Amino acid sequence: MKRRLAGRDVHSIGLGCMNLSWAYGTPPSREDAVRLLNEALDLGYDHLDTANIYGLGKNEELLREAVMHRRGEFLLASKTGIIVDGPRRGIDCSPEAITRSLDASLARLGTDHIDLFYMHRFDPKVPVADSVGAMQRAIEAGKIGAYGVSEWNSAHVREAHAVHPMAAVQTEYSLWTRNPELGVLETCAELGIALVCFSPVARGAVCGVMKDPGKLEEKDLRVSHPRFSSENWPRNLALIEDYLALCDEADLRPAQLALAWVLSRDDMVHAIPGTTSIPHMEENFLAAGLAVPQEVLDKAGEILNQETVSGHRYPEVMRNTIDTEDYA
Repeated sequence: MKRRLAGRDVHSIGLGCMNLSWAYGTPPSREDAVRLLNEALDLGYDHLDTANIYGLGKNEELLREAVMHRRGEFLLASKTGIIVDGPRRGIDCSPEAITRSLDASLARLGTDHIDLFYMHRFDPKVPVADSVGAMQRAIEAGKIGAYGVSEWNSAHVREAHAVHPMAAVQTEYSLWTRNPELGVLETCAELGIALVCFSPVARGAVCGVMKDPGKLEEKDLRVSHPRFSSENWPRNLALIEDYLALCDEADLRPAQLALAWVLSRDDMVHAIPGTTSIPHMEENFLAAGLAVPQEVLDKAGEILNQETVSGHRYPEVMRNTIDTEDYA
């Protein structure tokens, strides 16, 4: 299933590359990560998503080593704007920072252009027109093909799009995270902007393999996320068990139903699940071709949604950096 993104038609399921280098515990070996990325291209993935902060540049370097010799086979997306200083994080989308970060990403990736370059977070310190102006100049210079934003609210998306048309908004969207339905989904549909959904399988929660988040590695980001806490997880696990029963009844793999649900929200929606498993990667890719009955999609949405889930999607310290509309 092909959908439009940054001026070209790509498969509606892309590959989020973050956890090949960072975030969800110990990443795979370099050899295994290189193998997975090439297997992805062989399978038909043609949209790879990375960012400058994934492993502090290591993920971009991984892509250079693994697949830049196949550069013409995929749409390359990366991001800028989040500044990491040890345990502290900040946001800088000033024109100077964007230009500097873009050049560094190009060097790490070993390419002369990035097809889709996102501002990873909204920077309230910088006028939107200034940040977008830097993106527009990068497009005119041929360094990027198009720009996007990540975790921005509808009003700011509209403001940026009026300065220079944007290609994509990236945000978290899944059965248990519905924030885009507060405005961004409708705004993207109205303006003709692609919506690229990260964590579409609920950070792995709905896949049926996680029973006890207490066993996650200390450096796994989910350890700090409220939905995986000892207080909230038992209630969420009960919902997930009901969801897994639905999957069994419908003869669907849990990740595939979750992805099919996300893609069913609108024809401009893309999903970028990440994985370190080649079999899971193959399973995810095939989800776009499944004909899932509407009643099954509806039932999945009734079981897992913003009202039934327990806990916020982000810990308090990260919540303060998110611009997207939120539930009270």
